[in-house]
Amino acid sequence: MSSSLNCVIFASLKIAIINYGLGNLGSVKNMLKKVGCNNAVITDDLNEIGQADKLILPGVGSFDHGMQQLHEKGLVEGLNRIVLKDKKPILGICLGAQLMCKSSEEGELPGLGWFNAEVKRFSLEDKALKIPHMGWNRVHMEKKHPWMEGLPEPARFYFVHTYFIRPNEENDILLTCKYGQSFCAALQYENRVGMQFHPEKSHKFGMQVFRNFIK
Repeated sequence: MSSSLNCVIFASLKIAIINYGLGNLGSVKNMLKKVGCNNAVITDDLNEIGQADKLILPGVGSFDHGMQQLHEKGLVEGLNRIVLKDKKPILGICLGAQLMCKSSEEGELPGLGWFNAEVKRFSLEDKALKIPHMGWNRVHMEKKHPWMEGLPEPARFYFVHTYFIRPNEENDILLTCKYGQSFCAALQYENRVGMQFHPEKSHKFGMQVFRNFIK
């Protein structure tokens, strides 16, 4: 695809960054702008979210607080329709990816349930490894997906987390990472991708993910 055609696609594509009060919203929007997408909006308006071409659910914080915020803003029912019925492509980041799962050991509230997966707390035998898992780490690709194209093997991403996603379906695992144990760094099912790491903080590797996402 030519660079000029890329520019046209990037300029016309509308990305909705879902605002439920948690997450690096500005950082995600800035990274999208760096890779040529100037039509990204930070919004909690379901009409605007439904009109977007693709969605991003970011997040930093605790599981129950995140779910409470989604319910208090009246987003859950509409997002279920947009993601599950309309099949709008969506990328979940860190807490956002965890909220897309069924439940978490961090809280008591049910998650969105868009992935057949639960969120577990690290329990590491190697006491020299600190929790949270924080900093750069390598990931390994377990299956091919268009949003992962052009990444070197292994790629490196920036992590900050105490809990990790455990998919119940092995085929949903997109990327794995090792920190005392092997864990799912990204998962994918149908129109949904969740990433435990922060692509918006991962420099050239994150930029490639966002380029793939918007093209």
